[in-house]
Amino acid sequence: MDIDKILKEVKRVHFIGIGGSGMCPLAEILLSLGYDVSGSDNNDTETFRKIEKEGAKVYLGQVKENLSDDIELVIYTNAILPGNEELEYAKAHYPCFERAELLGAMSRIFSNCIGVCGTHGKTTTTSMITQILMEAGLDPSAVIGGKLPLIDAYGRYGHSQNFVCESCEFNNTFLKMNPDIAVILNIDEDHLDFFKNLDNIKKSFRAFADKTTKTIIYNGDDKNTVDTLKGITGKKLVSVGKSDSNEWTAKNINVPGGFKSCYDVYHNGKFVAKAELSVPGEHNVINSLCAFAAAYESGADAESICRGLKDFGGASRRFELLGEYHGITFADDYAHHPTELKATLEAAMKMGFHHVWAVHQPFTFSRTAMLLDDFAKVLQIPDRCVISAIMGSREVNTIGIKAKDLADKVPGSVQLDTFEEICDYVLANAEEGDLVITLGCGDIYKAARMMVNRMKEK
Repeated sequence: MDIDKILKEVKRVHFIGIGGSGMCPLAEILLSLGYDVSGSDNNDTETFRKIEKEGAKVYLGQVKENLSDDIELVIYTNAILPGNEELEYAKAHYPCFERAELLGAMSRIFSNCIGVCGTHGKTTTTSMITQILMEAGLDPSAVIGGKLPLIDAYGRYGHSQNFVCESCEFNNTFLKMNPDIAVILNIDEDHLDFFKNLDNIKKSFRAFADKTTKTIIYNGDDKNTVDTLKGITGKKLVSVGKSDSNEWTAKNINVPGGFKSCYDVYHNGKFVAKAELSVPGEHNVINSLCAFAAAYESGADAESICRGLKDFGGASRRFELLGEYHGITFADDYAHHPTELKATLEAAMKMGFHHVWAVHQPFTFSRTAMLLDDFAKVLQIPDRCVISAIMGSREVNTIGIKAKDLADKVPGSVQLDTFEEICDYVLANAEEGDLVITLGCGDIYKAARMMVNRMKEK
């Protein structure tokens, strides 16, 4: 079965897991393209009700009775567990495709699909490009891995041929796609439970680059990325970075602390514009320069790009400022890999707070075990470190790794299993002028909310 062919022939599509942040934007785009959409979810979420308001018929709970005879195509998320009644019945009676297959098909529907990939920075850069193109009047469609405040959603449908989408390497999901413009931010060791080693990760990114139809924008300062792209032919290659050898260069970088920074944009050695950012950290300079190049290649002018970058205040859970209460500032970040933690914590340490508290939730037993020493090193950057229990997610702990194994390698750290314990400890010890930032891609944000709610009640 060819999903591209099926999409051209059908109009009735059903989503199993329609309320998911990765599913809802795809359903919205199909609705806007004139498809008759329905879907189910086990959780009554904001996105679930949003897609209902936009015209989809939704069902709370996942049973085979949700599937009507007129359905012509079923899309499901790989987050659904084996044995799900609705999915099992759907696979036996309808053409079924996983979400990544539909995203791949959409990358071929639009004539300017921008696929943003990389081990770190995908959501931020995808959000930046979306905001820039919207403010430049280029009306993009988008599928983003985090909520973009400008649209208060994880994606949108636009009335143009511009389509911006986050392209994730995990499980080789991004190899279902054929972007017209690929943005490769960086390549690092991650998802080693799937890839096993860096060479395999590079091979996947190379395959993604090969599947790109027109242009590859890449971080020319990242050795792994440069190595991966050696020998590529038949594409326009656009390098981005701080060194003068790149086509697009960031010069005179000023990251004074706080949530703002600026730099001069040069193209082929010529000054183009001064870019101002409203997101913290030097790592966001490269993310924003990649976004600048992608937007420029898509027809946006430098003035519009700079306006979009200045207006962009971050994506949800990417150094998201939650507020200041009784003199203590609270923030939340998705960082879950040592490189990401390092970038976020180094940015935090430059902001002039009295103490920086890192409250980290390790994610998956395999990643924690494989990168234990790397995690231990970067978690020594902040003034205070609290480590929660490991969130196993899709894994069973066959390794026997514990959060205490990590805490034992971080001098002065405190290891507490539950969010209640963490909340009690941090609020009892944090002082006026401190920054408390929760870090992780699991549900550690709940601890941040718990702390904020307690401070509000004070």
